[in-house]
Amino acid sequence: MTARDWHADREAVFDRDARTCRHCGTADDTEALRAYPVGDVALEGEVHESALVTVCADCFGTLSDSPSATPTGAEELFHHVRETTRIQGETISTVASFASVATALPGDLESALDDEGEDAALEESIAQYRRHRRDVLLSIAVVDARLERLAALEGDADEPAAADALEAFSETATDLQSALREVVTLSETVATGLDRCHGCFDALESGPTCDTCGLAVRETADWEDDDGTLAFDRLFATINDRLQEASATTETLTDRTTTLAERLTAA
Repeated sequence: MTARDWHADREAVFDRDARTCRHCGTADDTEALRAYPVGDVALEGEVHESALVTVCADCFGTLSDSPSATPTGAEELFHHVRETTRIQGETISTVASFASVATALPGDLESALDDEGEDAALEESIAQYRRHRRDVLLSIAVVDARLERLAALEGDADEPAAADALEAFSETATDLQSALREVVTLSETVATGLDRCHGCFDALESGPTCDTCGLAVRETADWEDDDGTLAFDRLFATINDRLQEASATTETLTDRTTTLAERLTAA
Protein backbone atom coordinates (compact mmCIF):
# COMPACT_ATOMS: atom_id res chain seq x y z
CA MET A 1 0.00 0.00 0.00
CA THR A 2 2.81 2.43 0.81
CA ALA A 3 4.31 1.97 -2.65
CA ARG A 4 1.18 3.32 -4.32
CA ASP A 5 1.62 6.35 -6.55
CA TRP A 6 -0.34 8.83 -4.46
CA HIS A 7 -2.04 11.54 -6.48
CA ALA A 8 -2.42 13.90 -3.55
CA ASP A 9 -0.27 17.02 -3.36
CA ARG A 10 2.52 15.79 -1.10
CA GLU A 11 3.99 19.27 -0.77
CA ALA A 12 0.68 20.49 0.64
CA VAL A 13 0.74 17.63 3.16
CA PHE A 14 4.32 18.49 4.17
CA ASP A 15 3.44 22.17 4.54
CA ARG A 16 0.35 21.34 6.60
CA ASP A 17 2.52 19.28 8.95
CA ALA A 18 5.23 21.97 9.10
CA ARG A 19 7.62 19.57 7.34
CA THR A 20 7.90 17.64 10.59
CA CYS A 21 7.41 13.93 11.24
CA ARG A 22 4.06 13.52 12.98
CA HIS A 23 5.34 10.53 14.94
CA CYS A 24 8.76 11.41 16.31
CA GLY A 25 8.74 15.17 15.73
CA THR A 26 11.87 15.24 13.57
CA ALA A 27 12.06 18.21 11.23
CA ASP A 28 13.65 17.13 7.98
CA ASP A 29 14.34 18.32 4.47
CA THR A 30 11.80 17.56 1.79
CA GLU A 31 13.85 14.79 0.17
CA ALA A 32 13.84 12.78 3.41
CA LEU A 33 10.13 13.23 4.13
CA ARG A 34 7.49 10.69 3.19
CA ALA A 35 3.70 10.87 2.92
CA TYR A 36 2.24 7.85 4.68
CA PRO A 37 -1.41 6.71 4.33
CA VAL A 38 -3.42 6.21 7.51
CA GLY A 39 -6.82 4.63 8.04
CA ASP A 40 -9.04 3.66 5.17
CA VAL A 41 -8.17 5.12 1.79
CA ALA A 42 -10.03 5.07 -1.49
CA LEU A 43 -8.89 2.18 -3.68
CA GLU A 44 -8.82 4.31 -6.81
CA GLY A 45 -8.43 7.94 -7.79
CA GLU A 46 -6.97 10.73 -5.72
CA VAL A 47 -6.07 10.30 -2.07
CA HIS A 48 -7.39 13.11 0.08
CA GLU A 49 -4.88 14.90 2.28
CA SER A 50 -6.85 13.83 5.36
CA ALA A 51 -5.57 10.28 4.75
CA LEU A 52 -1.89 11.22 4.51
CA VAL A 53 0.60 12.20 7.21
CA THR A 54 4.19 13.37 7.09
CA VAL A 55 6.81 10.98 8.46
CA CYS A 56 10.60 10.98 8.40
CA ALA A 57 12.65 8.32 6.64
CA ASP A 58 13.31 6.38 9.87
CA CYS A 59 9.65 6.23 10.89
CA PHE A 60 8.66 5.39 7.33
CA GLY A 61 11.08 2.48 7.50
CA THR A 62 9.50 1.25 10.74
CA LEU A 63 6.06 1.44 9.16
CA SER A 64 6.83 -0.05 5.77
CA ASP A 65 9.70 -2.54 6.18
CA SER A 66 8.76 -6.21 6.28
CA PRO A 67 9.36 -7.88 9.67
CA SER A 68 12.67 -9.66 9.90
CA ALA A 69 13.42 -12.79 11.91
CA THR A 70 17.10 -11.91 12.33
CA PRO A 71 18.29 -13.29 15.70
CA THR A 72 18.66 -10.72 18.46
CA GLY A 73 20.11 -10.76 21.94
CA ALA A 74 18.10 -10.55 25.14
CA GLU A 75 19.05 -6.91 25.72
CA GLU A 76 18.01 -5.79 22.24
CA LEU A 77 14.81 -7.80 22.48
CA PHE A 78 13.81 -6.25 25.78
CA HIS A 79 14.67 -2.77 24.49
CA HIS A 80 12.23 -3.36 21.63
CA VAL A 81 9.55 -4.53 24.05
CA ARG A 82 10.10 -1.59 26.40
CA GLU A 83 9.94 0.92 23.55
CA THR A 84 6.80 -0.73 22.19
CA THR A 85 5.20 -0.47 25.62
CA ARG A 86 6.17 3.20 25.88
CA ILE A 87 4.81 4.06 22.43
CA GLN A 88 1.60 2.13 23.08
CA GLY A 89 1.17 4.04 26.33
CA GLU A 90 1.47 7.31 24.42
CA THR A 91 -1.01 5.95 21.89
CA ILE A 92 -3.60 5.47 24.63
CA SER A 93 -3.28 9.16 25.49
CA THR A 94 -3.57 10.07 21.82
CA VAL A 95 -6.71 7.95 21.47
CA ALA A 96 -8.22 9.59 24.56
CA SER A 97 -7.49 13.04 23.13
CA PHE A 98 -9.14 12.14 19.84
CA ALA A 99 -12.19 10.80 21.67
CA SER A 100 -12.41 14.05 23.64
CA VAL A 101 -12.28 16.14 20.47
CA ALA A 102 -14.85 13.93 18.73
CA THR A 103 -17.36 13.94 21.58
CA ALA A 104 -17.20 17.75 21.75
CA LEU A 105 -18.22 18.10 18.10
CA PRO A 106 -22.03 17.91 18.53
CA GLY A 107 -21.96 20.82 20.96
CA ASP A 108 -19.55 22.79 18.78
CA LEU A 109 -21.71 22.27 15.71
CA GLU A 110 -24.91 23.16 17.56
CA SER A 111 -23.35 26.39 18.81
CA ALA A 112 -22.26 27.29 15.30
CA LEU A 113 -25.74 26.64 13.90
CA ASP A 114 -27.24 28.84 16.60
CA ASP A 115 -24.93 31.57 15.34
CA GLU A 116 -26.15 30.94 11.77
CA GLY A 117 -22.88 29.72 10.37
CA GLU A 118 -19.64 27.87 10.96
CA ASP A 119 -17.59 30.33 12.95
CA ALA A 120 -13.85 30.31 13.53
CA ALA A 121 -14.24 28.23 16.70
CA LEU A 122 -16.03 25.48 14.80
CA GLU A 123 -13.44 25.54 12.04
CA GLU A 124 -10.77 25.04 14.67
CA SER A 125 -12.74 22.12 16.16
CA ILE A 126 -12.95 20.51 12.73
CA ALA A 127 -9.24 21.06 12.14
CA GLN A 128 -8.51 19.47 15.53
CA TYR A 129 -10.67 16.46 14.65
CA ARG A 130 -8.81 15.92 11.39
CA ARG A 131 -5.39 16.40 12.99
CA HIS A 132 -6.08 14.19 16.01
CA ARG A 133 -7.53 11.46 13.79
CA ARG A 134 -4.45 11.40 11.58
CA ASP A 135 -2.15 11.34 14.60
CA VAL A 136 -4.00 8.54 16.37
CA LEU A 137 -4.15 6.37 13.26
CA LEU A 138 -0.42 6.91 12.74
CA SER A 139 0.35 5.99 16.36
CA ILE A 140 -1.67 2.79 16.09
CA ALA A 141 0.08 1.92 12.82
CA VAL A 142 3.51 2.37 14.44
CA VAL A 143 2.63 0.02 17.31
CA ASP A 144 1.20 -2.51 14.83
CA ALA A 145 4.49 -2.45 12.91
CA ARG A 146 6.53 -2.95 16.08
CA LEU A 147 4.34 -5.87 17.17
CA GLU A 148 4.78 -7.48 13.75
CA ARG A 149 8.53 -7.18 14.22
CA LEU A 150 8.19 -8.68 17.70
CA ALA A 151 6.20 -11.62 16.35
CA ALA A 152 9.07 -12.36 13.97
CA LEU A 153 11.49 -12.34 16.90
CA GLU A 154 9.47 -14.52 19.29
CA GLY A 155 11.25 -17.66 18.17
CA ASP A 156 14.62 -16.15 19.07
CA ALA A 157 14.12 -16.39 22.83
CA ASP A 158 16.55 -19.07 23.99
CA GLU A 159 14.71 -20.05 27.16
CA PRO A 160 11.16 -21.49 26.98
CA ALA A 161 10.16 -19.38 29.99
CA ALA A 162 11.24 -16.22 28.17
CA ALA A 163 9.42 -17.34 25.03
CA ASP A 164 6.21 -17.86 27.00
CA ALA A 165 6.54 -14.43 28.63
CA LEU A 166 7.15 -12.82 25.24
CA GLU A 167 4.09 -14.51 23.78
CA ALA A 168 1.96 -13.37 26.73
CA PHE A 169 3.18 -9.80 26.28
CA SER A 170 2.44 -9.86 22.55
CA GLU A 171 -1.07 -11.20 23.07
CA THR A 172 -1.90 -8.51 25.63
CA ALA A 173 -0.44 -5.74 23.47
CA THR A 174 -2.41 -6.99 20.47
CA ASP A 175 -5.62 -7.08 22.50
CA LEU A 176 -4.96 -3.50 23.58
CA GLN A 177 -4.50 -2.47 19.95
CA SER A 178 -7.91 -3.92 19.12
CA ALA A 179 -9.48 -2.02 22.01
CA LEU A 180 -7.89 1.24 20.90
CA ARG A 181 -9.06 0.76 17.32
CA GLU A 182 -12.59 0.24 18.62
CA VAL A 183 -12.45 3.55 20.50
CA VAL A 184 -11.26 5.29 17.33
CA THR A 185 -14.09 3.74 15.29
CA LEU A 186 -16.67 4.78 17.88
CA SER A 187 -15.25 8.31 17.93
CA GLU A 188 -15.40 8.47 14.13
CA THR A 189 -19.06 7.44 14.35
CA VAL A 190 -19.75 10.76 16.07
CA ALA A 191 -18.81 12.54 12.85
CA THR A 192 -21.08 10.30 10.79
CA GLY A 193 -23.93 11.00 13.20
CA LEU A 194 -23.48 14.69 12.39
CA ASP A 195 -23.81 13.91 8.66
CA ARG A 196 -20.09 14.44 8.22
CA CYS A 197 -17.46 12.18 6.72
CA HIS A 198 -15.52 10.43 9.47
CA GLY A 199 -12.31 11.03 7.52
CA CYS A 200 -12.23 14.50 5.99
CA PHE A 201 -15.26 15.76 7.97
CA ASP A 202 -16.85 17.34 4.91
CA ALA A 203 -20.65 17.26 4.74
CA LEU A 204 -22.07 13.97 3.49
CA GLU A 205 -24.40 13.90 0.52
CA SER A 206 -26.65 11.02 -0.45
CA GLY A 207 -24.67 7.98 -1.48
CA PRO A 208 -22.50 5.23 -0.01
CA THR A 209 -19.24 7.22 -0.11
CA CYS A 210 -17.96 10.68 0.72
CA ASP A 211 -17.88 12.90 -2.37
CA THR A 212 -14.70 14.60 -1.15
CA CYS A 213 -12.37 11.81 -0.03
CA GLY A 214 -14.10 8.65 -1.25
CA LEU A 215 -14.41 6.94 2.14
CA ALA A 216 -17.35 4.59 2.63
CA VAL A 217 -19.97 6.15 4.89
CA ARG A 218 -19.87 4.58 8.35
CA GLU A 219 -22.94 2.62 9.47
CA THR A 220 -24.74 4.16 12.45
CA ALA A 221 -27.81 1.91 12.80
CA ASP A 222 -26.57 0.38 16.07
CA TRP A 223 -26.48 3.82 17.66
CA GLU A 224 -29.78 5.23 16.44
CA ASP A 225 -32.86 5.82 18.57
CA ASP A 226 -36.32 4.79 17.40
CA ASP A 227 -36.75 8.12 15.62
CA GLY A 228 -33.58 7.56 13.58
CA THR A 229 -31.44 10.15 15.37
CA LEU A 230 -28.07 9.16 16.77
CA ALA A 231 -28.07 8.42 20.51
CA PHE A 232 -24.96 10.46 21.29
CA ASP A 233 -25.25 9.94 25.05
CA ARG A 234 -25.19 6.16 24.63
CA LEU A 235 -22.32 6.39 22.16
CA PHE A 236 -20.32 8.66 24.46
CA ALA A 237 -20.87 6.33 27.42
CA THR A 238 -19.60 3.38 25.39
CA ILE A 239 -16.51 5.34 24.31
CA ASN A 240 -15.77 6.13 27.95
CA ASP A 241 -16.28 2.49 28.99
CA ARG A 242 -13.92 1.25 26.27
CA LEU A 243 -11.27 3.77 27.29
CA GLN A 244 -11.46 2.58 30.88
CA GLU A 245 -11.14 -1.03 29.73
CA ALA A 246 -8.09 -0.11 27.66
CA SER A 247 -6.52 1.60 30.67
CA ALA A 248 -7.09 -1.51 32.76
CA THR A 249 -5.38 -3.62 30.09
CA THR A 250 -2.27 -1.46 30.39
CA GLU A 251 -1.85 -2.68 33.98
CA THR A 252 -1.72 -6.26 32.72
CA LEU A 253 0.68 -5.21 29.99
CA THR A 254 2.99 -3.57 32.54
CA ASP A 255 3.01 -6.74 34.64
CA ARG A 256 3.86 -8.86 31.61
CA THR A 257 6.63 -6.47 30.59
CA THR A 258 8.13 -6.83 34.06
CA THR A 259 7.85 -10.62 33.91
CA LEU A 260 9.54 -10.68 30.51
CA ALA A 261 12.38 -8.52 31.81
CA GLU A 262 12.94 -10.92 34.69
CA ARG A 263 12.92 -13.95 32.37
CA LEU A 264 15.31 -12.37 29.87
CA THR A 265 17.66 -11.34 32.67
CA ALA A 266 17.66 -14.86 34.06
CA ALA A 267 18.11 -16.48 30.64
